[in-house]
Amino acid sequence: MPFAIAVLITCHNRKEKTLLCLQQLFKQIILIKEFSFDVYLVDDASSDGTTEAVNLIFPNVIVIKGNGNLFWNRGMHLAWSYASNLKDYDFFLWLNDDSFLEPFAMQELLECENFKSQFVIVCGALCSAVDGTFSYGGRSSVGDNIVPNGSFQNCSFINGNCVLISKRVFHLVGNLDPFYPHAIGDIDYGLRALKLGVKIITTRKYIGFCERNTSSPKWCSPKLNLYERLKILYSPLGYSHPFFFFRFELKHFGLFIALKHFFTIHLRMFSPNLWRTLKNLT
Repeated sequence: MPFAIAVLITCHNRKEKTLLCLQQLFKQIILIKEFSFDVYLVDDASSDGTTEAVNLIFPNVIVIKGNGNLFWNRGMHLAWSYASNLKDYDFFLWLNDDSFLEPFAMQELLECENFKSQFVIVCGALCSAVDGTFSYGGRSSVGDNIVPNGSFQNCSFINGNCVLISKRVFHLVGNLDPFYPHAIGDIDYGLRALKLGVKIITTRKYIGFCERNTSSPKWCSPKLNLYERLKILYSPLGYSHPFFFFRFELKHFGLFIALKHFFTIHLRMFSPNLWRTLKNLT
């Protein structure tokens, strides 16, 4: 029997990207013979007609309505809970709606999963469609991007743009931590898995495209006033939200590191020019 896969996606007001993501997903070349999948799409209160368009063009996609306050991590947590309670899937695939898969992507992910061990997470390597350089995927223990080189490479940190997780790993590690609204949850999940003995590997080649956000965080930009920087820093969309990031680092790296970065994040926010001066002196 073919593998049963639940594809988990969260979206909000990116209708065209969401539709293109689904279009590319349904082009997988081994769709019928080797696996079947169901798509669970959490639409977190989009106002641009995303749900209506998906229902019209992809009627088999299961749309779950969000309340507008789920964001990525909590949306994915909801999709995963919904799917796992509905059916006993062999695999779960996290997929960002701005990630566009090559037709061979699912085949590569499954081959990588079958290579290593019974407990492995496969992180899909994605590149820019503009210049073909690495955008998202796995990173080393020191934070370096792991660029595909044709072989299996171990990862320490994962981006959640395209990640394949078997039900064995799911039963061992569990769901994403809903404490985090948007960011951090994917990295936290990878570290939780490593602590339980799960291997994380990256695909041997790029399996799709996603453009990377390379801009500096606005919360430390001197071009904005203090109130604007503070508001952005404490937005649930931010990776460096002080409370969420503190809890994450306390959990994985200890109190000293968590306190150190809690202080430096606020220093960068309150005095971005002073922070740059201090960095240049070190």
